[in-house]
Amino acid sequence: MIFLTVGTQLPFDRLVSAVDKWAARYNDVDLVAQIGDSGIRPKHMNWTPYMAAGEFRNCFESADTIVAHAGMGTILTALDLGKQLIIIPRLAELGEHRNDHQLATADKFKRFPLVDVVLDVAQLGSALKAAQKSPDTIKANSGASTELLEAVRSFITFPAKNDLNNATRA
Repeated sequence: MIFLTVGTQLPFDRLVSAVDKWAARYNDVDLVAQIGDSGIRPKHMNWTPYMAAGEFRNCFESADTIVAHAGMGTILTALDLGKQLIIIPRLAELGEHRNDHQLATADKFKRFPLVDVVLDVAQLGSALKAAQKSPDTIKANSGASTELLEAVRSFITFPAKNDLNNATRA
């Protein structure tokens, strides 16, 4: 299965549209998408705007390939689970984000064995085709050590709201 996720903060219509067009040609591939507040209504894949955390995790774990924006949570989860990951960074010039930090993130992770960075959605089809041919024997954490993933995860994880309130009272 292929799992498309665009995150929850901003629409990513360019990516949703590109994957839906690909799915029209490869309708025998199981494809599930979490598309957020997209203006696109896909016709060739199962989709939902948002998923509960458990459903999201289940889709992530069931997928052979993840197609996603360059969000750190998505990247870390894919690497942690040993999933083939195709990253398409959001572009500020297209109004997909406030700045181009996702380009920098994608650039840093493109060296990992399970990560393919696609800058032009016209190249997405070949990346998806290549991912479908990847061996099923790739094991978890083949791209990053558990220690690295935990260090990055702890750096970007924010304390719970109650923890913030308690910290400001101290």
